[in-house]
Amino acid sequence: MRSEIPAVPGVLTRGDVLETARSIARQQEPSGAIPWFAPIDGIAGHVDAWNHVEAAMALTVAGMGDAARRAYAWLAGVQREDGSWPAKWVLGEVTEPGGESNQAAYVAVGVWHELLMTGDEAFARAMWPTVRRAIDFVLDLQTRRGEIIWMRTEDGRASDHALLTGCSSIYQSLRCAVALAERLGEPQPEWELAADQLGHVVAAHPEAFADKGRWSMDWYYPVLGGPVRGEAAARRLAEQWDVFVVPGLGCRCVSDQPWVTAAESCELVLALDASGDRDRARELFATIQHLRHEDGSYWTGWQFENRRHFPGDRSTYTAAAVILAADALEGSSPGARIFKEIAGRPLGPSEASDPAACGCARVPVANPVRTRL
Repeated sequence: MRSEIPAVPGVLTRGDVLETARSIARQQEPSGAIPWFAPIDGIAGHVDAWNHVEAAMALTVAGMGDAARRAYAWLAGVQREDGSWPAKWVLGEVTEPGGESNQAAYVAVGVWHELLMTGDEAFARAMWPTVRRAIDFVLDLQTRRGEIIWMRTEDGRASDHALLTGCSSIYQSLRCAVALAERLGEPQPEWELAADQLGHVVAAHPEAFADKGRWSMDWYYPVLGGPVRGEAAARRLAEQWDVFVVPGLGCRCVSDQPWVTAAESCELVLALDASGDRDRARELFATIQHLRHEDGSYWTGWQFENRRHFPGDRSTYTAAAVILAADALEGSSPGARIFKEIAGRPLGPSEASDPAACGCARVPVANPVRTRL
């Protein structure tokens, strides 16, 4: 594992990044779970699998491997038999039992990242059953057209819509899962076909997804997750740049509210960097440092009309996004390119594995993608 913590010259030192990682570790629960934030005035932050994994990845980047491994051990230990995790826990109690597809899928990104960073194949093999069950759960929610339904309720019913942000994230997750399977000698060609179809639908079929266009994540996530790259990425980011980016402050969470958030800003940094726009990525990364707290943590957001931090917490997922963005900008760690390439294969657009299923071919062909819906 690389010994040096990332730094972004003129913005964050290695010591700064370490302090940010420590702000995550301080909020980790004894079980290993990483909540959004530790209890504040009697209000506890919840835990969800996606943000928990992101925090674990950031801890590894900053050299806090023991805390990261405790996070992964907890996650494996609380996985349900169907491969999913509850959408939310609070202080160890399940508060939202439904299983979300993007949350389940993201464990593949975390395990692949941990393998890249540490070279520890024994860890990857130990986590492989967890990843495999999670991906099986996710692909059981893939429609014939190719999008992946958002969640399955506690009683087993699939919800009635797919989310563009979630499916963009799942695309990256599936690519990581495919790479992990091949590395461990258990190739899953069916997963790759599913990823191909999903990536095509994200890039070419907006009608497949619920309308969440006021959220900035629906704007940049198709670039961040990989289905949209190259000229199409540049066009997509340019089209709504002025809608979501506030000069000197960062990226809005939603288009119609005067609220910029550090996590969305740093994810946009990652999207810009992955699409080759490194100058704007660095500029935006520097901009968002106004949300840094003196202890290394980051305020979740800033309401710029009322001029106050909103919602008033310093969240672990925000700190994690900062660390991952710093690592990508420096670019020297074994995991720094995980938003650009997987196992040497660049993330990017994919051809539909079943063009007839999404209406892109007139001649029906057999559908090679396993679907249950």
